[in-house]
Amino acid sequence: MPAISAVPHRVLRAVPHRLDARSIALGVRRRIRSSYPEGALNTWSIQLFEEQKRALGRQYTRRSDLTALTQILTTLCPLVGLWWLAVEGGLTSRWLTVVALPGMCLFTLRVFALMHECGHSSLFRTSRLNRAFGFLLGVVAGMPQYVWSQHHHYHHTHNGNWEKYRGPYTTLSVDEYAAMTAGQKRLYRCKCSILLAPAVGFVYLLFNPRYTWLRGSIAFVSHVARKKIARPDLSMKAHAAGFRTRYWQSPREYWHMFWNNLVLLSAWALLCWACGTGLFFLIYAISLSVAGGAGIVLFTVQHNFEHAYASDGEHWEYDRGAIDGTSFLILPGYLNWFTANIGYHHIHHLFPKIPNYCLVECHNKYQHLFADVRRLRLSDIRQALKCILWDARARRIITIAEHRRLRSPSGPYSHGCSRDSGTVHLADPP
Repeated sequence: MPAISAVPHRVLRAVPHRLDARSIALGVRRRIRSSYPEGALNTWSIQLFEEQKRALGRQYTRRSDLTALTQILTTLCPLVGLWWLAVEGGLTSRWLTVVALPGMCLFTLRVFALMHECGHSSLFRTSRLNRAFGFLLGVVAGMPQYVWSQHHHYHHTHNGNWEKYRGPYTTLSVDEYAAMTAGQKRLYRCKCSILLAPAVGFVYLLFNPRYTWLRGSIAFVSHVARKKIARPDLSMKAHAAGFRTRYWQSPREYWHMFWNNLVLLSAWALLCWACGTGLFFLIYAISLSVAGGAGIVLFTVQHNFEHAYASDGEHWEYDRGAIDGTSFLILPGYLNWFTANIGYHHIHHLFPKIPNYCLVECHNKYQHLFADVRRLRLSDIRQALKCILWDARARRIITIAEHRRLRSPSGPYSHGCSRDSGTVHLADPP
């Protein structure tokens, strides 16, 4: 690898002082390609990118326990107050409940966003505080935080590699969609509709965490009992070690599910006794379902938008996934607060350790480096949710309407061709 000092002076003058994935890929490589051998260029530019990336990340990864605790208190205290107002309204005037519900949905959404921060250990300074408050926020949000964060880390590790991870709606490839029946296609389109988001939120936050824990636990007990009858000479621990399930990957994950559900179900019982079963579950189901649906929609449109980068494993690049496969969701100030600045998703994927209270400053200071990140507004969300197909040939996300055009008699796919970055080439066989 060439030393930095060996790079021509005219090249160094051309290299910007502030670099990220986009400036390295489009700036450094373009400017010095003619001055350096290709192999040496790749090694040198990648090393320079990593150094600049680490330097930029270090500026904004300093966490503050005071700021984090303030965020927790200004989220949970109003939520408790709104719960009291909603319950009081159910007993006296239903209008109070109606007034309280929108605020409860927003604060519950913020609970989930802060739980997400704890999963990255980016809210508090220490892992112990992140774990403790992450567990608490997970109980409030109805989600076993540790297990969820393990799945979320998998998303971060493979962001942009759609062979590995396809989002909460399990985005289909164009070939998978084409192989479906007409009824299956209608069901798939409806599933991704914004109107059904609260129903998806209900399944995601209320039903699945309880169902998977109960079903997995019953299967576990049944497995151990059968094995013990068949092999009484082996210990219970030995039989338990042989159990496998898709619901958890380790004993630690199971025990986090166990304690989350135990605490949550105990809280349900207590609140049913204090408020009345019907009133409690009505308020709880509405607030959690709407908050969960909103969170899923926000997450989806930050990776599913027109021509978002969606590679296969062979061609996947991590940093390109963050820049070209992640959007910058421009929200009103109050929604940025309720979502803990998750709209600055491009920075979050480049630097997951930056706390939410530093994302805005980081973006504002280096926004010239993120000029090519796709910007979405609230008015763009409905259209972005139509981008529900993965075009593996062109390595991007498309709408069903575009898929139909490509498959039409005059479209490129009908003649065995596909589009990739504006060029036409022979496609892989369908």
